[in-house]
Amino acid sequence: MAANSETVYIKADRNVEVTNPAVTLGDVLSMECANPAVVPKLKTIKLLKFHHTDNKHQNRTAVSILKVIECIHREYPGMDIQNMGEQDFIITYEEQQTAGGVVHVLKAAVVVLISFVGAAFSIMAFNNDIDVTKMFGQIYMLVTGVESDGFTMLELTYCIGLIIGILTFFNHFGKKKFTVDPTPMEVEMRLYENDLQTTLIENYSRKEKELDVGTANRVGSHRT
Repeated sequence: MAANSETVYIKADRNVEVTNPAVTLGDVLSMECANPAVVPKLKTIKLLKFHHTDNKHQNRTAVSILKVIECIHREYPGMDIQNMGEQDFIITYEEQQTAGGVVHVLKAAVVVLISFVGAAFSIMAFNNDIDVTKMFGQIYMLVTGVESDGFTMLELTYCIGLIIGILTFFNHFGKKKFTVDPTPMEVEMRLYENDLQTTLIENYSRKEKELDVGTANRVGSHRT
């Protein structure tokens, strides 16, 4: 059967990162066809080319799936295309810059320090706001009849319970997860990514910068 009469199924993720400025369909799509000889040919079709001029060495653009279909039909006019993925997706071109090991360690140390100090400050501010020390002292006096010296079983169990609560809520310690469910941080990051990608696609569409049918395949520098 000729390639022109084949049915090909394509799927694009919402956001795709590439390292080669000359982007082909194989770089951004998953494809399937009953004829195994068709897919390798489709993967080599050129979709767009980035031309960056900014100092961040990064370009980004939104692409309509209709542009992909147009590129395929340009080579194979009679091919039937079934889209199983996104209607619009983002392609990000970023030059690979390998930083030294010391830089990665310093970045990780700074993030850990900021997170630790911020969390500690929030806990201390909360405890001072509701005056936990005074409350524990009153409870200790009520139960034992002895004035608290500021470090009793109440403070100890409170600290242990606080640690257990944090670990249970975030559902992991280091690289070990307690359950198969995603952590709250992972959920929030995915929600943020989805909102960000939706905003980018809508902005490109409104500004008429989305790569669509009839537009050029050359993408200049887009600062974001």
